[in-house]
Amino acid sequence: MADASATPAATASAGTAVRVQVCYALPDDAFLQTLQLPTGTRLAQALAASELLQRFPALKAAHDGGELKVGIFGKLKPTDTVLRDGDRIEVYRPLQADPKESRRRRAKHKQQAASGS
Repeated sequence: MADASATPAATASAGTAVRVQVCYALPDDAFLQTLQLPTGTRLAQALAASELLQRFPALKAAHDGGELKVGIFGKLKPTDTVLRDGDRIEVYRPLQADPKESRRRRAKHKQQAASGS
């Protein structure tokens, strides 16, 4: 797991700063970085200040294309959201399968098994 402290460029003076965490989880890796940023910083700015987009180039492409899904404490948020002290920014991976389609498939198999076909 990567745990980097705030870089000097991302550090604000005491009293006018918010402390946030940026996290991204993969099946075999994880990224966690704590940043201290100026009050009024937006979610997109925090992502840019973190090392996340440099470490995972595919995320940078998704971010630049406006396709990156991010949230704070499990709730999807737009990248222009103003951060508050203690926020945990979570970067979400795309779903591997559509949940609705998966349920339909399971129901169909269950129905077929019950009818004996």
